Parts: sequence; C-alpha cells; structure tokens
Amino acid sequence: MRTTLTLEDHLARSLREEAARSGRSFKEVVNDTLRTGLSRRGRIPRAHAYRLEPASLGRVRAGIDLDKALELAARLEDEEIARELELQR
Repeated sequence: MRTTLTLEDHLARSLREEAARSGRSFKEVVNDTLRTGLSRRGRIPRAHAYRLEPASLGRVRAGIDLDKALELAARLEDEEIARELELQR
C-alpha cells in the first residue's frame, strides 16, 4: 500500500543511515522497523517495584543541625580546604 508519512527529522535520518549501512532500501528499513515495533507492542516487561534497604550511617555529631544541610556541607568543605592548605605548608 502506498501512503505518505511525515517523519521527524532525526527519525528519517536514522532510517536513512540504517538503509545505507545495511544496503537495503529506505522502504524496507521503514517496513522492518514498523513491523518490529508493532510486534513488540504490549510485550514490554513491567518495571518491578524498587525496594531500598535502609542502612544506619551512625549518629549525628553534637552541635550539627541537619535542618541546615547546605550550611553543614559548606562548613565541612571549608574545614577540608583548610586542612589541605595546612598540609601544604
């Protein structure tokens, strides 16, 4: 059957590249691609529920407020930079 399709540019490019690579016609590549896609429809396995096992990371040090995580991260980074600079002396 003859029909007219409007393909997205990147899809048409990929199909043309596949035709050139495989030595088949553009028509064959389009038909094979559609046939494969339609045959797989409905056979996509469902994703399994993700399960995360919690792990203890220890207790929070005294004087550290986790509600201010960005401030904590900045302070820890500053301490590490200061430590590295001290080691360079």
